[in-house]
Amino acid sequence: MSLNDESAAPMMIRRIVTAGALGVLTGTLVAYSFVASTSRERVIPQPGNAIAGWPSAVKDWPICTTMAFLADAPAPLDPDFAAGKRALAVNDWHGAIAALIPVALRDARNADIQSYLGYAYRRLGQLGRALKHYQQALALNPRHRGAHEHLGEAYLVLGDFARAEEHLAALERICLIPCEEYDELKRLFAEYNIGAYPGGIQ
Repeated sequence: MSLNDESAAPMMIRRIVTAGALGVLTGTLVAYSFVASTSRERVIPQPGNAIAGWPSAVKDWPICTTMAFLADAPAPLDPDFAAGKRALAVNDWHGAIAALIPVALRDARNADIQSYLGYAYRRLGQLGRALKHYQQALALNPRHRGAHEHLGEAYLVLGDFARAEEHLAALERICLIPCEEYDELKRLFAEYNIGAYPGGIQ
């Protein structure tokens, strides 16, 4: 074997090893890109491409709103839910209850529906039913601000100031920044105490 043959062998081995390493690296990058792209397609739901357990789009999720803005709120997918919220916005308490009861049967885990039903019953003066729905809303979501506000107001109507104060305190804990529900219940509590609502809060 000549000197040139002896020096060429290690160089050839280095080239083979380098080419092999580059091949493995390239293959790994291609495989990673393929897996990442197919994973994204499987996990992220696209509008109109519903996946079991996922809503078709985030905008379809029911949104809790204050009573004053129900008419302007984005309508949820369920047409009865939308009809119930529209009825609440125009003070049609019977219409709201008629629309929301079937929704509550179909969606037994929705705290917003229970809170809306409680509000409609309270406005009709049916406090027993109102309390039941507010309590159900809080059982489903203990941090539901609307249910705390309206349940506190209902207890004011009943003259149960201790329980009304419990819901005011709960809102104070929940609302780390100022929130309408706390401010409204606090205002009504103060006004009720000075006799501004001798016949009860409406």
